[in-house]
Amino acid sequence: MPLNRREMLAASAGMIAGASSLFANDAKASRMGVVIHSYGIRQAASRSAKEDPPFGDPLVFLAHAKKLGAAGIQTGIGLRDKEYLAKLRKSAVEAGMFIEGIIRLPDDKQDLERFEKEVTSAKETGANILRSACLSGRRYETFETARAFEEFAKKSYERIGLTEPVLAKHNVGLAIENHKDWRADQLVDLLKRLACKHVGVCVDTGNNISLLEEPSAVVETLAPLALTTHFKDMAVAEYEEGFLLSEVPLGTGFLDLKKMIDVLRKHRPEIRFNLEMITRDPLKVPCLGMKYWATFETLPARHLAQTLASVRKHAAKGLPLVGLLPRGKQVEIEEENIVKSLQYARERLGL
Repeated sequence: MPLNRREMLAASAGMIAGASSLFANDAKASRMGVVIHSYGIRQAASRSAKEDPPFGDPLVFLAHAKKLGAAGIQTGIGLRDKEYLAKLRKSAVEAGMFIEGIIRLPDDKQDLERFEKEVTSAKETGANILRSACLSGRRYETFETARAFEEFAKKSYERIGLTEPVLAKHNVGLAIENHKDWRADQLVDLLKRLACKHVGVCVDTGNNISLLEEPSAVVETLAPLALTTHFKDMAVAEYEEGFLLSEVPLGTGFLDLKKMIDVLRKHRPEIRFNLEMITRDPLKVPCLGMKYWATFETLPARHLAQTLASVRKHAAKGLPLVGLLPRGKQVEIEEENIVKSLQYARERLGL
């Protein structure tokens, strides 16, 4: 049930005021940034209400993150004129906030021109780290055969390899996320074979649970190549075909967040922590189905056993269900989840 423009603006104003009050009596803001993906519901509502500019506009998002006390933002910059880019950079500098970009890898040599233009735009805002991913979907839903995944891996190697001259020219780091596509050792192997000096990892702390990996071990494996993060907490529960996986506010899931912070800082003391708190219904990980295993032909059974044992040990009594709620209520819950996470990061994690 989409809100009209008046309802959307009123709801947003109320949420911003409520969220900002959490920080009003404390001179310390969070040292954690926010990823635009945390606001999928808010962006959809903004488009539905035909807001101009929309919430996904970097200047609008930066202003909202500032009111929440966030340290910065990670978002797509795209192609924009110099006046806009200068305004965005000035706004971030005046607020004492950082900007990290989100960019799509070049599809091929013909797409390098687009890629470089987007790199240049992001650099002009002050962004020196750009997050990207090789796959937009999920491995176990996308590929029907091992051969299909092998072709994807080969293409990914080529696409990332194309970026190094552009990144070197502009002195920008490209952070490839473990985006429910690569198991941790596979991503490390890919990047080491490429040996691109300006390419590293955007470490997502929860995604690889869906690939039957223990989350702290994933962070340990990826930390030496880390450039930035998607920091989140996770909750799980069983269902008949495998398990359910949900992002939840920091401190309410089962991840060892403090340990992850320590590991990441050990390898990269200056690393930024960016909250990715996606409010949605639980994702189904059908690890007991045949299709799931199409690209895991040689994966030992112990990984399945260990994951299911962990799911049973940490099973949540209830996972978030928001999909059937009115749009306005979804927007409210999404904002509350982000505010709670930033507050927990500030008060309990030193971020």
